[in-house]
Amino acid sequence: MDLAQAIEDNTAELLMAMGAAGGGSQRDDASARWTIGGSPLDYHNAVVAARGDLEQVVAESAAELRRHGVPGTWHVGPSLRSPELTNHLTAAGFAPDGSEPGMALRLADLHTPTAVPGLGLERVTDDAALATWAHTLAQGFGEGEKEARWVSSIYRTLGYEDPWRHYIATRNGAPVGTITIYLTGATAGVYFVMTVPEARRQGIGAALTHKALAQADTQYAVLTSSNAGHPVYASLGFQDHCTVDLYTLSPQAGA
Repeated sequence: MDLAQAIEDNTAELLMAMGAAGGGSQRDDASARWTIGGSPLDYHNAVVAARGDLEQVVAESAAELRRHGVPGTWHVGPSLRSPELTNHLTAAGFAPDGSEPGMALRLADLHTPTAVPGLGLERVTDDAALATWAHTLAQGFGEGEKEARWVSSIYRTLGYEDPWRHYIATRNGAPVGTITIYLTGATAGVYFVMTVPEARRQGIGAALTHKALAQADTQYAVLTSSNAGHPVYASLGFQDHCTVDLYTLSPQAGA
C-alpha cells in the first residue's frame, strides 16, 4: 500500500464527510475536490485535491470561501504539491500555515506503551457521552470550545456507528482524554487525540491511542501529527511517510 496516499485519502474522506454534515458546499469533479462553508474553522473548509488549470481552481476556491464568508485551507500533500500550485496560492492570498507530518504503521507492528494505572477507554454511543467527549476536547485541542462545539454537532449528525468511532479516556473514572478513529477500507485514521492539561506528560496520549487502535479491525493506521504529538506516535511505531502543507485564506485576504 502507498501509505503516503493512504494518509491523504483518509484525511480527505474525513474532511469531506464532516463538511457535508455541516451543510458545506461540496465539489468533487475532474478539476477539484473541496468542502467549503460547513464550518467556522479554517481547517475544515478544506480543499483536498486539484487538477488541470490550478490557477483557476485556486481562484474559484478563494471566491467560494469569500461567498460563504469563512476562512479555509488547502491541504497540500505529496499528490498535490508543486511549485506552480504554491505560486498560485500565495498570489491569491493564501498564507502558509505550517506543515503536519503524515505518519503510518501496520497495526500488526503497533508497540505497546507503558501501562497507565486506572486508565480506561469508553466508546461514545449516545448524545450524553458525546457531550462529555466535547467538554473534554474543549480543554486543550485546537481552537478549544469553539472547535469542540462544532465538531460535536457534526458527530451528532453523523451518528455513532462505523466508520466513526469516538472514545473518552478516563483515569479512575474521570475524563482525561479523547480520540476519534475514522475507518476507510484498510486504514484507521487517528484524529482529535487530546489529553487534558493537568494529565499531560504521564503517558496517557500513547496509552489511549494504543487502546483505541487495538480495537480497529484494519491493516494500517494513519494520521497527521502536531509537533508535540510526533514523539508520542513515534513511540507507538508510527513512521513518517509524507508532509501535508497547509495554506490558509481569511475571507478578506486578497479580495
